Amino acid sequence: MASRNMGIGLIFLSQVAVGVLGNFSQLYYYLVLSCNECTLTSKDKILWHLIIANSLVILSKGIPQTISAFGLKHFFNDFGCKLILYIQRVGRSVYIGITCLLCIFWNVKISPMDSCWKHLKGKFPKYIGLFISICWMLYIVVNSIFPVYMLNKWSSKNLTEKRDFGYCTSAGRDKLTILLYATLFIFPEVVFSVLIIWSNGSMILFLHRHRQQVQHIHGIKDSPRSCPESRATQRILVLVCTFVIFHTLSTILNVYVIFFSTHTGWLVNTDDIISVCFPTISPFILMKHDSTVIQSSAVCCGRFIKSQNSGR
Repeated sequence: MASRNMGIGLIFLSQVAVGVLGNFSQLYYYLVLSCNECTLTSKDKILWHLIIANSLVILSKGIPQTISAFGLKHFFNDFGCKLILYIQRVGRSVYIGITCLLCIFWNVKISPMDSCWKHLKGKFPKYIGLFISICWMLYIVVNSIFPVYMLNKWSSKNLTEKRDFGYCTSAGRDKLTILLYATLFIFPEVVFSVLIIWSNGSMILFLHRHRQQVQHIHGIKDSPRSCPESRATQRILVLVCTFVIFHTLSTILNVYVIFFSTHTGWLVNTDDIISVCFPTISPFILMKHDSTVIQSSAVCCGRFIKSQNSGR
């Protein structure tokens, strides 16, 4: 038992270390661009908020589970337990919504002018900030329903079932809890997942047609991979495929834990490990193919230094 807990603790600790390194590196890059008065593209704005949501998931899940696995149990009180679960749900909900927004944005961006998206090409980027703000505000409000309801339930004298998360215990399920969870979380996640898969399939189809056209016009030797837009699209596709795999596994386990299981120790650990995988590796997927990060930072820093020198 002790060795298994030690192994789980090391897994969570590794995820936290790698995830914090990757996400904070990307976040630092965008902060440098902002501080140096460089204009962030619509894609950069979306990725900025995706990184913030990823960091919330990693910190709120990874750190408590790491401490719990190394032997310190139930160190959160009632308020702390509700707060940490609230942060987890907000982070999870937002990164799913932001990933969906990223897929739709990039689908609109690369779509041909004769497609059904042609009317949105110029308008959609203008409303990116509004969509992101609505996503954050919506899920901050929606997720607050659970702590308020569960706090009332926790104080009920008829409470007979508790759910053990290792670092804290929370009130168990009832019919209203299941209905709320299905309405506010499962259904929107299914809708977002369908949109993500559909958008992903559309981009794959477009890339396939684009490759055929380029090969027909320029010959086999000229690969469409040399096109920056094509490389960026492939990077988004890899990111989305990774998201779909881990999110599907996490959703299946999460539903089973919430609805069917009463003894959830190892299931909660497995679910948390899988749910933290995408936030941990997603920044490295973005950085792997993004050779423009260092160049953009250098250009912006150069502009900033030049403007400071000219001001003197």
